[in-house]
Amino acid sequence: MKHHILIAAALAISMSSCEDFLDTSLDTNQTNETLATSRSSIWAFANAFYSPIHYGYSAIDGNIFASASDEAQQTSASSNVIYFNKGMVNDNVNPLSYCYTNCYEGIRAANYFLDYVADGKGKALLELNRNLVTDAENYKRDLQSLDWYIAEAHIARAYYYAELIKMYGGVPIVEQTMSQNVGEMISRASYDECVEYIVKEIDTWKDKLAKDWSNFADREGRFTLGAALAIKSRVLLYAASPLHNPTDDHAKWVRAAQAANEFLACGDIHYDLDSSYENYFKGESSLTSPETIYLVRRAASNSLEQANYPIATPGGKSGVCPTENLVSQYEYTGMPDASDPYVNRDPRLAASIVTNGSQWNGRTIAQAPGETDDMAHANASPTGYYLKKFLTDGLNLIQGQTAQHNWVAFRYAEILLNYAEAMNEAFGPKNAPNGYVMSAKEALQKVRDRASVSLPAVNASTIETFRHAVKHERQIELAFEDHRYWDLLRWKDAMTVLNQPVKGVKINKSGDKYSYAVVDVASRVFYERNYYLPLLRSEIENSNGTLEQNPKY
Repeated sequence: MKHHILIAAALAISMSSCEDFLDTSLDTNQTNETLATSRSSIWAFANAFYSPIHYGYSAIDGNIFASASDEAQQTSASSNVIYFNKGMVNDNVNPLSYCYTNCYEGIRAANYFLDYVADGKGKALLELNRNLVTDAENYKRDLQSLDWYIAEAHIARAYYYAELIKMYGGVPIVEQTMSQNVGEMISRASYDECVEYIVKEIDTWKDKLAKDWSNFADREGRFTLGAALAIKSRVLLYAASPLHNPTDDHAKWVRAAQAANEFLACGDIHYDLDSSYENYFKGESSLTSPETIYLVRRAASNSLEQANYPIATPGGKSGVCPTENLVSQYEYTGMPDASDPYVNRDPRLAASIVTNGSQWNGRTIAQAPGETDDMAHANASPTGYYLKKFLTDGLNLIQGQTAQHNWVAFRYAEILLNYAEAMNEAFGPKNAPNGYVMSAKEALQKVRDRASVSLPAVNASTIETFRHAVKHERQIELAFEDHRYWDLLRWKDAMTVLNQPVKGVKINKSGDKYSYAVVDVASRVFYERNYYLPLLRSEIENSNGTLEQNPKY
């Protein structure tokens, strides 16, 4: 009975995500007996642990998570993100609690697969009912696939635990399926213990992963060596940051620098910055870009455009509206123009945000009183800005036109920024000890040069001033990619930044000239306890007191 329950759980996991790179569906008509005698079940279970991977375009309110930070304001007053904006997340209401469930479902699926093929059982299934002479080539390929998928299951566990500790701090580490842990309650490991577990999983299994899927297009979407090293880089950067490193242990920064350097110096993987920041996030571009390390693909849709097109565009709901807090951080590349504050700016502004006067959806966005996008209209942007990044311009929502949306979970620019931050804290902005591929400043400059060679030079010469430069660059380069909120937390900056009001612009027009006045749009509240999310009360109660709640909830 326990085995049947576990199979049913794996079936549910595998079918929770359709239309991905991977076929994560299983034949629900199969019984325990037919599963045990079918080698195709190996591949089905090897796909199942990918289903719960985070798809950031539907993180909260069917939209991206940006409105939880100072990047954006959600138009709808009844959105779930308000619980984050007002510090109201508690042990009964946590809009991200589904992530906790999904991560443990992924871990369970990985554990189940590893148990399913352990002790030679996987190899035996591959040999079952086949002629190993006439089918030698396919058998050899299947053995290689089995080895890859076993390694991937370990990396999947590392990925899910990395997501969990980012949100909750230390969590229970479960390495076996529940059939082997019946009645056993597992207490929370410490944050540092979880970090060590993640790193051990990656270091033990990284060399057994595929380098890429260039010869196996049907396997795109599975973990590779690059993805594993990217997870390690992010985890150790977070572990070295002030929230998790209150004593500023220098060795943790060195370790984070080493992890990013391991990625950049690895001769077995080949990544680079895409030639166009603007085009990279559009449609199918990220699928073949040298910048992409790992992405999550879903079926073509228009839900992101519905959620974020201006309300004046038929079918649009405004949704996530960028703030002046963010817009003001885009640097000038030339002389400011008093009549148009959006010209001569870092081109990542125009690539990411729709401003007044932008050409968008086949028209000019005009937000002054009496104009098409008048900010006084119901559900118009409260900030004077609309989201552009990730969206396909000009979809006909009324006729149901769709586009591809790939959620890029890890990309090369992030690794360069991870490297710049960790190297600065470990060695300063300009030093690169033997064995390191470049200095912190050189890594940061690569990211800025891709954006525009006209950006002002970064002249920060101290650890403190360069730290500010790195924070700024992450805010701009990674805008809306589900980094900002977690960056503010790990830097221990959230108590300052997320207790400030989010701002927008009030737009007026006199003759043919626009004027812009910065105004407060909404207040924000962030409490010390919010540095970690709370476990749901039901989770605490179901553990019979084994799980401890995060402080002050």
